Amino acid sequence: MEIILLQDVSNLGNKDEIVKVKNGYARNYLIPNGMAITATESSKKILAENTKQRAHKEAKIKADAELVAKKMEGLKLTIGAKTSSTGKIFGSVNTIQIAEALSEKGFDIDRKVISLKEEQIKEVGTYTAEIKLHREVKVAIEFEVISE
Repeated sequence: MEIILLQDVSNLGNKDEIVKVKNGYARNYLIPNGMAITATESSKKILAENTKQRAHKEAKIKADAELVAKKMEGLKLTIGAKTSSTGKIFGSVNTIQIAEALSEKGFDIDRKVISLKEEQIKEVGTYTAEIKLHREVKVAIEFEVISE
């Protein structure tokens, strides 16, 4: 029996794939649990149309992310932190401060897409953060931590 998967199923396939399985597996497990639908001619046409539309939307989202990445290239941020006389930061610099510094520059970036190469930043200096704008578009931002 041919079915269209509605979600990823381990050892079987990914979402929106057409796969062949035994009749009992499809009728007793996959279809009742909402993991698949039968692959009729009409459902195959709907799948093809949805895939085409999704590809168009994904291309637009990726193009927007690339445009933002071009604007961000070469951007250098300065983050102020309270420090001791030896240059150690009280606390640490995290993605929240980087997101706030980016919003001051005009970029509305969620802190969850920012990743730091260092685990914790506890000293004054220059560091690099990676921002994942899209699953295929990443940009590295240099930022400097200075003493306030």
